[in-house]
Amino acid sequence: MRRARRNASEGPARKPDYRTLRNPFPPMRAFSDDHIATMHAAALKILQEQGVKVLLPEAREAFHKAGASVDEDTEIVRIGSDIINAALASAPKTISVAGAIPERDITLELGNLVFQPGAGAPHATDRIKGRRPGTLADYNDLTRLTQHFDVLHMVPPLIEPQDIPTHLRHYATMNAQLTLSDKVPFIFSRGTPQVEQSFEILRDFRGLSDDAFHAQSHCYTIINTNSPRTIDIPMAQGLIDFAKAGQVSIVTPFTLMGAMAPITVAGAITLSHTEALAAIALTQITRAGAPICYGTFTSNVDMKSGAPIFGTPEHFRASLAAGQLARVIGLPWRSASGSAANISDVQAANETQFGTWGCLMAGATVIIHAAGWLEGGITVSYEKLITDIEVLQMVAELCQATNDTSSDLGLDAILDVQPGGHFFGTPHTMARYQTEFYAPLVADYANFGTWEERGSVDATTRATGIWQDILSQSNPINPNPDRLGGLQDYIAKGTAKGGAAPVS
Repeated sequence: MRRARRNASEGPARKPDYRTLRNPFPPMRAFSDDHIATMHAAALKILQEQGVKVLLPEAREAFHKAGASVDEDTEIVRIGSDIINAALASAPKTISVAGAIPERDITLELGNLVFQPGAGAPHATDRIKGRRPGTLADYNDLTRLTQHFDVLHMVPPLIEPQDIPTHLRHYATMNAQLTLSDKVPFIFSRGTPQVEQSFEILRDFRGLSDDAFHAQSHCYTIINTNSPRTIDIPMAQGLIDFAKAGQVSIVTPFTLMGAMAPITVAGAITLSHTEALAAIALTQITRAGAPICYGTFTSNVDMKSGAPIFGTPEHFRASLAAGQLARVIGLPWRSASGSAANISDVQAANETQFGTWGCLMAGATVIIHAAGWLEGGITVSYEKLITDIEVLQMVAELCQATNDTSSDLGLDAILDVQPGGHFFGTPHTMARYQTEFYAPLVADYANFGTWEERGSVDATTRATGIWQDILSQSNPINPNPDRLGGLQDYIAKGTAKGGAAPVS
């Protein structure tokens, strides 16, 4: 959806399809194919000889039954290449995920392109209220903004609603996602009790039987390993819970070069790949064919302050290398953009756009943190979400099929217009001028004098007006009254029983 820029009397508006995108760019390479093969082989060797630390006893037992070597004293699991290769063979290369309506279904596979806004931030910020700890009101607002734009395809864990206790927070976020959006929802892996309750809420709200829910993916989670080479209790349990339920896990080691991983791109990506392979293996050991996405989020740090930074050449190269490894194993994969800037300024825009292009040229399936992310994930900005959407919509335009027709060439117009003439009034122009070009969301193309007369409003200020306008509109989601009542009853009863505390 986009804000209308034309009067209805001027004719039909453009209606491009931003809901189903294929990446139009050929993937770039950071390293030679031989070096990528060496990195993959190194990861297999590390898993077999040094192993990974797995903190969850149930996960260690699953690995043991699959033939891995488990040292219970150190909690180190050494995984043979045969186990990894079997897991990669059984992991699906195409994953269908159902939204609330068929138009919101997505397919995760190499070549497809799915965008998400910034996620996981403890703070929110906007020009009106300033920077503050995230609240449920912010979570609801950002969910509605995510719903509004077709170029955003999944609802991520936008911000933490810190005014809701952690044992009840999953109720609030599930309620928001289901009543304010019809897109694919996110469920945190914070222990089996919260996960199972969230599954039940989603199943019942969608009107599904238990068998139907388990037969199709309807939601997803993000699994972050603890680099270097550790899978903690909630993450291991999440991999198992989601695999058993047939729901999507996106395995995403978050490695910072020089801090949590070797300082080189190749070294950091090799470590990330090692951890991802171990997590993928756990899902397939649990349930062969369980939906799983490969992922990585590797960037560098400011060696003076130790702070993570994004949108750098190293971040770009890391995305390219991860894409090469994803194509080696053949799985859909997730990469990430983002910015370390403190406010929505030129630095923030540059970092996010450069990071996004790294993901695009790497062939990422899912690109998260593509809109609104600031401070390396500490804050999501309302204004930056809007200004970043402009870039994502222009990328989506490049995904649209071109018209390879004779009329598209405009030969009649070329012959009609004499040298020194113009094309403003030709039939070819008049038939297309309202639909041929991308209609900007935020950009103002008025000349300086006109812009000054209108108040000299900059892009960030214009973005404030856009998100305020969207949030002033009524909620476009109209849930089934019976299912809405059932959702409210479930939450009320669960709250009365004490909810479910997160597991750590």
